Amino acid sequence: MDHWQILLMVELSLVGIGTGNPEHLTLQAAKAIAEADVILIPYKGVEKSELVDVRVQICKEIIGDRKAKIVQFDLPKRDLSYTYQEGVERWHDSVAGVWSSTIEKNCSEDSKVAFLIWGDPSLYDSSLRIADRLEPKPKIRVFAGITSIQALTAAHKIPINDVGQPFTVTTGRKLRECGFPLGVKTAAVMLDGECSFRSLQEPKLYIYWGAYLGMENELILEGWVEEVSKKIIEMRAKARNLNGWIMDSYICLLYTSDAAD
Repeated sequence: MDHWQILLMVELSLVGIGTGNPEHLTLQAAKAIAEADVILIPYKGVEKSELVDVRVQICKEIIGDRKAKIVQFDLPKRDLSYTYQEGVERWHDSVAGVWSSTIEKNCSEDSKVAFLIWGDPSLYDSSLRIADRLEPKPKIRVFAGITSIQALTAAHKIPINDVGQPFTVTTGRKLRECGFPLGVKTAAVMLDGECSFRSLQEPKLYIYWGAYLGMENELILEGWVEEVSKKIIEMRAKARNLNGWIMDSYICLLYTSDAAD
C-alpha cells in the first residue's frame, strides 16, 4: 500500500493528556489511547527526555498487556533565521512531513493512531494546524485535555475571572512587546521562558505562578509581583537545572482604583 492510501485510511486521534498527571486524562482520552494500534510520541532532545518518559508511562498504565506500537520520533527544530511567523510556518511544514513519514513507516491500512499532546490541542499547541497540512488528510479525532491554566487555578484554588468579567490568555513574548493587556484585569500567561512579568510597569500586580502543575514535583507561589518576582526567578532556575526542563505558567491580576467596580 502506498503513502497516499495509508494516510487516507488511518484514523488519527489528537489526545490531550493534561499536564503530566495520568489522573488528568478524561475517560474519552484514556479510551482513545487504549484502542490505538500505534502511539506517536515526539522527542524534543535530551533536556526534555522526561516528557517522553511521562508519556510512555501513561501509555503503559492504560494499555497494560495489550500490544500497541509506541513510536518515538525526532521533531525538527525551528529555523530562527526567519521572522517568527515565517519561521513557524516553515517549521509546521517540516513537522507535517515528519508526521507523514512516521505514519507511513509504522502504520497499515485502517490503523488507529494516537498522538499524545501535552495539555490540550486547542491552547497554544500547533497539532491541529500541523494535521491540517497532511496530504491526504486522514480521519482526525480530537480529545480534550486539562490545560495548564485549569491546573494552575486548581492548585491555587482560585477562579480565572471576576464575576461577569473577561480575561486574556497571552504569551510572554506578547507581554514583553505590548505590556499588560488592555481592557482586562486578569491575564493568564503561557510560554514565558524569560519571566516577562518583570517588564510590567503597573504598580499593583498580583501573581499566581506554578510549574510542573499536577505532577509530584509541582511548585506554586503567589504574591505581589514586586515582592515575589525574584523568588520565582530563583525557584524556576533551580528547578530547571535540577530537572533539565520546566513548564510553567502564571496569572497576573491588575489592581486599580476602580477594582471594586
